[in-house]
Amino acid sequence: MALLERVSTLIRANLNDLIDQAENPEKMIKQVILDMQNQLMQVKTQVAIAMADQHLLDKKRQENADHEVEWMRKAEMAVDKKQDDLARAALERAVSYKQLATAFEQQVADQRTEVENLRSALHKLEQKLAEAKSKSDVLIAQHRRARAVAKASDAQMAATDGSKIATFDRMKSKVRHAEAVGQAMSELAGNNMEDRLAALEKEDQIEKLLVEIKARRAV
Repeated sequence: MALLERVSTLIRANLNDLIDQAENPEKMIKQVILDMQNQLMQVKTQVAIAMADQHLLDKKRQENADHEVEWMRKAEMAVDKKQDDLARAALERAVSYKQLATAFEQQVADQRTEVENLRSALHKLEQKLAEAKSKSDVLIAQHRRARAVAKASDAQMAATDGSKIATFDRMKSKVRHAEAVGQAMSELAGNNMEDRLAALEKEDQIEKLLVEIKARRAV
């Protein structure tokens, strides 16, 4: 039956394999457990229905067996009364009920096998569900830890990216060049001031010499 096939698929499924194939493992874990819980409820319902059917079939078997006994009793009574025709008719009914009882007995046996299969599937699914629940928290924690490690690795790779390092070096060179230009400009500005002061001193010295010469010449 389709239900047993779905249950068998869930029982055979390896939870780790399902998670490995999932895009979102945490969501997959919760969905698998939910599916298993739903299947468990369906199997429980089917077990109850199958058991009820077994009881009903067994009741039908017993009823036909009782009818067989009753008609055999009537056949014996007809024989005692020297009523062979009635005895034959009663025996015919008894044989019919015996055939029905035998048929129902086979159905009861088949139904009993079906109930046992469903009970076995139910037990295995209960075990698988308990196992999945116990592993779910661990698997979710492992997945979250793996994501954190992956993010750290991505960050480390980004930090060691050659193109980004080269860009950083170029920016550093530009900053150093700008600093050097600024320093040179500052030095040039300082030199210009010193030259102007030196020129003033020289001009003052020349004026003093000129005054001295004029003074001597006047004498």
